[in-house]
Amino acid sequence: MTKLKLASIDDDKPVKLAVSLPPALHRNLVAYAEILAREMGKPVETNQLIAPMLERFIASDRGFAKLRDAAKSQLRRRF
Repeated sequence: MTKLKLASIDDDKPVKLAVSLPPALHRNLVAYAEILAREMGKPVETNQLIAPMLERFIASDRGFAKLRDAAKSQLRRRF
């Protein structure tokens, strides 16, 4: 069995957002959804992948985390 970065898709109330994707990225999302659906044993819609993928990307970006934490610290010092 293949080890994917996404193990499940949480069922949460979404905020609607419209995005345009390059065709190659869309094809990869479709392929990822198909593989994940086989792994999970239930259907996965392509649009369900975008939020968890972005969350994982942001959570793993250490540079972003440092800058975000620094900005929070600056805000706390002001008040």
